[in-house]
Formats: sequence, C-alpha cells, structure tokens
Amino acid sequence: MLQNNSTEEYSIKKQFPFIEFCLWSTKWLNEFMLHQPVRFYTIVEVEKEVMEAVFYSLSEDNKNVFLDPSEEIVTKYVGNAKGPIIITGLTTEAPIQNIEKVHTPKLEKILVDIFCDPILFAAQQGAEMRNIYRTAFEKYTINQAKMLRYATRRNKREEIEKFIINILKKQQ
Repeated sequence: MLQNNSTEEYSIKKQFPFIEFCLWSTKWLNEFMLHQPVRFYTIVEVEKEVMEAVFYSLSEDNKNVFLDPSEEIVTKYVGNAKGPIIITGLTTEAPIQNIEKVHTPKLEKILVDIFCDPILFAAQQGAEMRNIYRTAFEKYTINQAKMLRYATRRNKREEIEKFIINILKKQQ
C-alpha cells in the first residue's frame, strides 16, 4: 500500500522537508468493511499554512489533486477521478506514526476522521461505519484514551464516546 503513495511522499519530503504531514489511502479501510468500494483516494494531511503550496506542488505531476474539497466537489469530481489526491489540514497532535519512513495515521486517527468527516468518507458512513469500528475493535488493540484525546481536538469527543460505547455494548 505504501508503494502507491511513495511518489507523493517523496515529492512532499523533497519540496517541504520541514513540515509535518500524514499520508494514507482510503483503500486501507477495506480490511474493516463489509461492502468494498471500487474507488479509492489518497489523503495527504499537511499543516494548514502550507496546504496551498503542497496542493500546487502535487498538481504539477497529477491533475486529480483536490484542495480541501467541498461536498459538491467530492460528489461531482473526486468520486469519478482516477487516483485522486485529497489535500486537507492536519489537526495538531494527531496520532500519526512513521512506518518505513512514511508518516501515516494510527488506526485511532482514522476511526475518528471517518466519524468526523461524513462528506469525504461517504462510503464509510452508517452501518458501514459501525462495521468498521466493530471490526477494528475486535482485531486490534485500540488506545481509546489516545482516540478520545484526538476526538477532543476534532470537537467530537462526546459523540464518538457514545458511539464507541454503543458499538462495544452490541459486541457482548
């Protein structure tokens, strides 16, 4: 999976060696999903101050780069684009990790992000999101404290906490 993102990773590191960023693909969610989407996109989260600069840099090599797209843009263009790259702002203190020199989100971050952004993660909403959470909690050790701390940064702590309690209750 990381190989697909290596071009973006290299380009960002080369052009912006001192920024913090996070790179991942929505394809990673397939492991947790019942219904498998056929289209995926790369998410590049960067510090808000450099979002535009990263957008222009990546746009030189790829025409399907979208800067913090609105619901209309996601609906009309992102879903139909080939290999789209979405540039969004990286929330400070987000749980990220460095795997094989690639900055990627921890599972706790991904779970919070799909909850917080129903437009960008439309394919992962409703019953599918419940399935994603259930499967993630069954297969992996989720650091709920870290997850809820990040949810607080995204102003969704209470909603996610209730959602998790509901999901875990149904597992027993």
